[in-house]
Amino acid sequence: MKIYIISLATGLLVGVIYALLQVRSPAPPAIALVGLLGILVGEQVVPTVKRLIVGEPVTVSWLRTECVSKITGVEQPATLAKKDATDSKVDNEA
Repeated sequence: MKIYIISLATGLLVGVIYALLQVRSPAPPAIALVGLLGILVGEQVVPTVKRLIVGEPVTVSWLRTECVSKITGVEQPATLAKKDATDSKVDNEA
């Protein structure tokens, strides 16, 4: 949640600076958001194609665990469980 607040605050700051400088934003908000979505989805094309080239299947399960969390910014429960297991393993070794 903290990262969303920081992102919003940064956006507000940039908006204030644009207003003070009397500069219009580079793109209308809806177009900018669609462009950002395109970037996020486009970033997932490369790992998907690499997986296909190697001959590994691209399943819905794989897409959910590997791509959806990177596009939405929300970690999936399976990813969280793996991360918790890895974190506890590191804590035990230290």
